[in-house]
Amino acid sequence: MSHQLSEMLNIWCSGRDETEWVLGTVYRTEGSAYRKAGAMMLIDGHGQQHGLLSGGCLEADIVRNARKAMVMGKVVMLEYDGNDEDDVFFKLGVGCGGKVYIMLQPLSSDNDLGLGELRQALQARQTGYYRQKVGECIASFSGDENVLPGQQVARLMPDEKGDDWLVTPIRPEPHILIVGGGLDARPVVNIAHEMGWKVSLADPRPANARPEHFPNVSNIVRDVASLGDYANERRVDAVILMAHSVSIDADALKAMSTSNVRHVSALGPRHRFANVLDHAGLREHALPFPVSSPAGLDIGGQLPESIALSMLSGIHQALYKQTSSRLAQAAE
Repeated sequence: MSHQLSEMLNIWCSGRDETEWVLGTVYRTEGSAYRKAGAMMLIDGHGQQHGLLSGGCLEADIVRNARKAMVMGKVVMLEYDGNDEDDVFFKLGVGCGGKVYIMLQPLSSDNDLGLGELRQALQARQTGYYRQKVGECIASFSGDENVLPGQQVARLMPDEKGDDWLVTPIRPEPHILIVGGGLDARPVVNIAHEMGWKVSLADPRPANARPEHFPNVSNIVRDVASLGDYANERRVDAVILMAHSVSIDADALKAMSTSNVRHVSALGPRHRFANVLDHAGLREHALPFPVSSPAGLDIGGQLPESIALSMLSGIHQALYKQTSSRLAQAAE
């Protein structure tokens, strides 16, 4: 099961009229904590949880308290202290040693805390901010195209009355485009799907990228020359060139050179990517995105599954860690 916010909201939407629901949110942490401020979880009236607010150690107690929020129709505030010997967090022997502050906001037919609008925005791959008033059943989503890639840290911000609001940047899960639908693309698709990422596949060859072999892709594109427009329309974040054909990879790279993708990975040795560039008539320094060639992180793997893990790890680093580091440096 994916713990991505989009998946959680889809589950909630499909069962929102069948039972009661509570939105659990980490609004503050001190010291070490598995999840940070802005982490969300949905709990239904059957005691089923969707998402995580810890490493799984606190969820049973959170679900128990969520029932209180449902019955009372009021927010329940929780505090878990890993340094307090009398606290459930400490007694569980978790060992993190930090404090986690959580609020449980009950949802109703009259107040969905803006989750419906938030879900629609994620489906449309829009960015924005989700604002929750700490201690009350008040929340809303507002779209904002200026939410930067890698900007994920939620912040407590007081209003003019001194009331605290948790403001969480919202970005849809990554959308990756895989060029090449051979056997080695299958584990890439499956691992990305397990992570909750959106995946598209492109290959002009009829024998490749067959739908029955790739049930987890959102779309299969046959016209490689149109991939630039496709990437912009579908808001593709990253591309993997792994067609095992210099001409197909070159055509895809040329199409991508006019797109807004944020990262490209090229399977194979460095000299092969040089051939792809020559075939496409491009120069790497002129590309509007960074290219990882060879693709992925060096984890010492040789089998398709290990290579898939390596490439997706490299993309994850490029989309999250490296961008977050640049944002932190810009803020200094």
